[in-house]
Amino acid sequence: MPGAGDAPPILDFSKFYQSDPASKKQLVEGVRNCCLHNGFFQITGHNVPIELQNKMMDWNKKFFDLDLEQKSKVNKDTTNTWNRGYELMKSQILEEGTLPELKEGYYIGDEISKTHPYFVNKKLNSGPNIWPSSDVLPDVEDFKATSLDYYGQVVSLAKDILKVLALTLDLEEGYFEEYASGAVATMRLLHYPSQPPDSPAKLTRGIGAHTDFGCVTILLQDKVAGLQVYDYATKEWLDVAPTPGAFVVNLGNLMMRWSNDKYISNLHRVINMSGEERYSIPVFFSGNPDYVVECLPNCAKKGEKPKWPPITVEQAIKHGYADSYGRAEKWKRDDEAKRQGGTVVQAKEIADA
Repeated sequence: MPGAGDAPPILDFSKFYQSDPASKKQLVEGVRNCCLHNGFFQITGHNVPIELQNKMMDWNKKFFDLDLEQKSKVNKDTTNTWNRGYELMKSQILEEGTLPELKEGYYIGDEISKTHPYFVNKKLNSGPNIWPSSDVLPDVEDFKATSLDYYGQVVSLAKDILKVLALTLDLEEGYFEEYASGAVATMRLLHYPSQPPDSPAKLTRGIGAHTDFGCVTILLQDKVAGLQVYDYATKEWLDVAPTPGAFVVNLGNLMMRWSNDKYISNLHRVINMSGEERYSIPVFFSGNPDYVVECLPNCAKKGEKPKWPPITVEQAIKHGYADSYGRAEKWKRDDEAKRQGGTVVQAKEIADA
């Protein structure tokens, strides 16, 4: 069990691929302990090459180096309705009571044609990707190829992580295969500028304290820190230092719900006060949008009523999106109304509200 106050431990995931049962069991125990403690762990020894990680991160930086007018040509809110493309700075508020977040993003997913049943039936985050034109990004074909290669390999890793999670819950290794079949996953390129020195510390976030909406998130960090995980035992925020080649893995609300709250979907946030630009790439594995999530075997005692009613993957994820984006839109409307009334919103007023 990780000790109170410890950052998420780094586990050697190569033990999953080895033929030694003792090594595999050791990995399963390590993952189980992390899921029970804080719902976070880090992995090395996976199958995603560090060269591909680095190349994807380089493209992350190249995209956000474009000027706002160029990025806005692929704005997700004006070019499509299926959550692909560029997201403006300050579009979200995940932590209630804070200011709109200092991050910009770019959403990528599986290439789903407009004839695919998922697109036709307007399923969760399902449709073709929205790429910059070659006049905006001359090497866009390499950007596409790198992004889709990286996305595919991380999604494959997520499915392996699910096999380990099944074993931690004393289920068959392939228990989650039906849920993972036809799964929707979303990759998000993220850029966090450093917070201005005069910004109100208690209100300004790169991304506010939140739990993820889906099942498993796999995060690649660059060299600049800022990610923090909340430790319920010590009631303190723990820094997650970037480790070359490692992925940060955390459980989302769907897995917590599935396990009847046995496993933890933990609070985490980003506060970038480094004076440098921070970049990261999370891949959110949601699962088959039509799959119904209900209490897992072994997670409720005989005769005990589950804490959560059944819910589809799509319903669960859409509820999370509606909350966080709706919160930011409300803040902007309220701010504009106050400005038009001659009152500029000050940080202290928001803090006291």
